[in-house]
Amino acid sequence: MAGGRRYGRAFNIGGVLSVFALWVLGGVAAGYAQDAAPPPPPVLTPEATVTRYLEALKAGNFAAAYDYMSKGMAQNKSRADWAKEQQWSMQMSDAKIFEFHVYPGKIEGETARVPNLLISQDKFLNQLGLPEHELYTLIREDGRWKIDQQLLLEHAEQSKWFPTPAPEGK
Repeated sequence: MAGGRRYGRAFNIGGVLSVFALWVLGGVAAGYAQDAAPPPPPVLTPEATVTRYLEALKAGNFAAAYDYMSKGMAQNKSRADWAKEQQWSMQMSDAKIFEFHVYPGKIEGETARVPNLLISQDKFLNQLGLPEHELYTLIREDGRWKIDQQLLLEHAEQSKWFPTPAPEGK
């Protein structure tokens, strides 16, 4: 009987230690999960990458937009630093994205170019909210398409990337 009690006590102490270990490890894991970056976005086409990026910007979710940019585009800044900077910039310029339309892109090797028609407004560059013809250049980085550059296209360059509108009355 004495052996049974010792075994029983050892089992109970082991059980208590196991519960304690799970509690400690669970707390550490939970703390780690809160501080870690969110899981990477799924592998997307260049067009879907630009769409998700613009959706995040439109919603003011700059931390999410960060996932769709190359390290160079983010200027090697951390997610938190880049997001704070973008939030400040959007607030200072009173920028608003009303809508956008991403067009089919062109892939050449490890580079893709994706046109976008942006309807936005800010108090410095586009006070009237005129449509802006953008061209995004994406590169392969860490196995995913990432936005590496954004250009505003001049009128002469737009026909190469954007379909011509249908004549009126047709």
